[in-house]
Amino acid sequence: MTSRLAIATLMIAAGLAPAYASSDDAWTEFSKEVGQKCEAAAKGMIEAPKAVVDPFGSEKFGLAIVTGKAKGAKVQISHICVMDKKTKTVELGSELGPDVLKVALPK
Repeated sequence: MTSRLAIATLMIAAGLAPAYASSDDAWTEFSKEVGQKCEAAAKGMIEAPKAVVDPFGSEKFGLAIVTGKAKGAKVQISHICVMDKKTKTVELGSELGPDVLKVALPK
């Protein structure tokens, strides 16, 4: 379980490097796209999923954590989401329960 948290932390930290080539508007649009695609991918597992998006992602991927109430359960779960910047395909990691990862969403 600790290794999953370490991997999640490393993935998010990797995306924090500054990006100089794009405008603020382009990064805002990119972040919005990652959030929408990741939330859509999680709808089968999470009721009303909410994405917390790394504003720049990594060199090749958009990165987010999607969180919300598990469908059919009362527990809060999260998934790490990656979006390929070239192909725009999205993949979700396995379910991370509240014992592994706590996500606080902005109000």
